[in-house]
Amino acid sequence: MKWLTWPFRLLGFLLWYAWELILSNVAVTRDVFTLRHRSSPIVVRYRTRCRSEFETVFLSVLISLTPGTLTLATVARPRDGADGAASADGDAGTEGYDLFVHAMYSDGPQDARTSLQEMETHMLNGIRADGAPR
Repeated sequence: MKWLTWPFRLLGFLLWYAWELILSNVAVTRDVFTLRHRSSPIVVRYRTRCRSEFETVFLSVLISLTPGTLTLATVARPRDGADGAASADGDAGTEGYDLFVHAMYSDGPQDARTSLQEMETHMLNGIRADGAPR
């Protein structure tokens, strides 16, 4: 019955993302117009919980649309002993995906990964009919 709450979860995600977009725009604008720069750029590898290529691409787009962050690369994690044959869901022996993300405003790799995980959790909870990610 979680699918009954899906429209509300999707709306909640869209509102959350809009707020995050505003906050990141303010941070970048403040950094551009002040003498002291607050940026501390970092590149991190983030292990996603996305089940499909659609979810991975959607997360990558959301990251790149947010000012101060950019998805640099997406890498499929092969399953142990994968022979390259496509499975029932269409992926050719992939366990999941890793993203390489450039973040301008973070206090270190763990802080950047925590922010990415929060975004991913909100996104997956909003777009999946069965609810939150595992």
